[in-house]
Amino acid sequence: MKKYNLLIGGSAGQGMDTLAHNIEKILQRTGYHLFSNKDYESRVRGGHNFTQIRFSIEPVGSHSNEIDLIIALNDETVEVHREKLVEGGAILCDEKILSLEEGVFSLPIVAGAKEVGDVRTQTTIAFGAFVKLFNLDFELAKTIINDVFKGEILAKNQKALEIGYNMAVSHYELEKPEAETRMLINGNQAIGLGALAGGVTFYGAYPMTPSTSIMTYLASKQGESDIVVEQAEDEIAAINMVLGASYAGVRAMTGTSGGGFSLMVETLGLSGIAELPLVVVNVQRPGPATGLPTRTEQSDLSFILTASHGEIPRMVLAVRNPEDAFYQTTRALNIAEEYQIPVIILSDQYLADANQTIEPFDLSKVTIDRHLATFDPNDTERIYNRYEFTENGISPRIIPGKVKGQVVFIDSDEHDESGHIIEDAETRIKMMDKRMKKLNLLKEIVIEPEYYGVETPDILLVGWGSTQGNIKEAVDLLNSEGKKVGGLIFGDIYPLPTKLLEQYTGIAKTVINVEQNYTGQLAKLIRQETGVTIDKSILKFDGRQILPMEIVDFVRREVL
Repeated sequence: MKKYNLLIGGSAGQGMDTLAHNIEKILQRTGYHLFSNKDYESRVRGGHNFTQIRFSIEPVGSHSNEIDLIIALNDETVEVHREKLVEGGAILCDEKILSLEEGVFSLPIVAGAKEVGDVRTQTTIAFGAFVKLFNLDFELAKTIINDVFKGEILAKNQKALEIGYNMAVSHYELEKPEAETRMLINGNQAIGLGALAGGVTFYGAYPMTPSTSIMTYLASKQGESDIVVEQAEDEIAAINMVLGASYAGVRAMTGTSGGGFSLMVETLGLSGIAELPLVVVNVQRPGPATGLPTRTEQSDLSFILTASHGEIPRMVLAVRNPEDAFYQTTRALNIAEEYQIPVIILSDQYLADANQTIEPFDLSKVTIDRHLATFDPNDTERIYNRYEFTENGISPRIIPGKVKGQVVFIDSDEHDESGHIIEDAETRIKMMDKRMKKLNLLKEIVIEPEYYGVETPDILLVGWGSTQGNIKEAVDLLNSEGKKVGGLIFGDIYPLPTKLLEQYTGIAKTVINVEQNYTGQLAKLIRQETGVTIDKSILKFDGRQILPMEIVDFVRREVL
């Protein structure tokens, strides 16, 4: 089925996000599946920014650089992207950007905005023209405008919508979808919703692109949810606030990007030795240092696997799409409390900002397991030991102040069962053994990676996190050419699940690693944990997400 790809380009401050939002909403409400991704520069005004919206009557899980329609708000958008137009592709723009010619819908958009009396309404005029070009429902477009704008500006935009609709002509004949109710959500919103569904009542963080929208989303829900969101003075304060809340019995989490995570590392170790539940979201961007603040990468994996001096048990989960982000966040919160460990959720800018239509979440799949110890307050003979030696390494946890006569001691120094500082070698060894036993428990609950493709592949693509949709589309394209290709996409990363990895690497003649980093960090982990050496790697680290066709072209060139 045809997948249409739109590109909306302009400079920061031109209202491009509002135009993209309106187009996404009318496509979603009409019943189309869509996937949209953003490419934006680290500046408030100016620069070249664009959003790509891909839609179809079939599910869409990745972007493409083959453009059917460019909506250009400035000259630069035409100059940069015109060569990406497919045969029969077109440009929608103001008459001052391009003259009327074949493949160009040159309309008096700015003049129409002046007629309305507000130059900012030119994006609504472009929206109206888009609705007419694609034969979409004008009344539905009016409803969307009414949802977006309020007050005096609403009337102007209602007029602008009508002007834009009337100045365009119908051009595209779309396949009509079955009307279904799907959510339109991005990765960060899904993590925020997962936090709420998972019982988080405190979120502490410091703003850092591209993680900030988790905090702003949760902050917007404070009024209707029993949650406190605190913007701390820095990432060190944020993670320590969250860990303090965890000690007090609050289900809490934090989020940041690579630079902020670097500042949090010492407290990650405190979580490990104090055996306090902790969930940290790292929405990756290219480093080192400030790097490319608004771009995407998967370069923090190796760092996160050993972050903190000393050795502690931890679990690392990567989210692959918004649906996965929701359920993995609720799961991470349960795992952190059950095993009393830090759990790190890995996302990235691509997934954080990409909007996607998905089925509504099934809340019957969500449970909140606090794993707090029962303690008989009448048992005056029993003395509570926070770090009691147990067969599985997990000690009973009670909330301080909730059990009369019992005190909860914790310490960042090595300690005995009661929580008091020790120096002797024997207790140190027993405590390390106790804590690290949890890794064996975690190996029993890891979820195997998703496998997609033919059951006996000659070529196996291996990836993790946000490359899921891109790998799956590449698998479909290669298999449509008669190849035998499969994709293995990891969500749980550490401890590393190995069953399907060993099964399919034993079948495939060629194994190709697909990652958004320079050194092939998942491939190194696989070799370290299993001895499996991956044959080839497709590595992209320019801050832009890999395209399905880039994977396909590599396989055609290097393997077939």
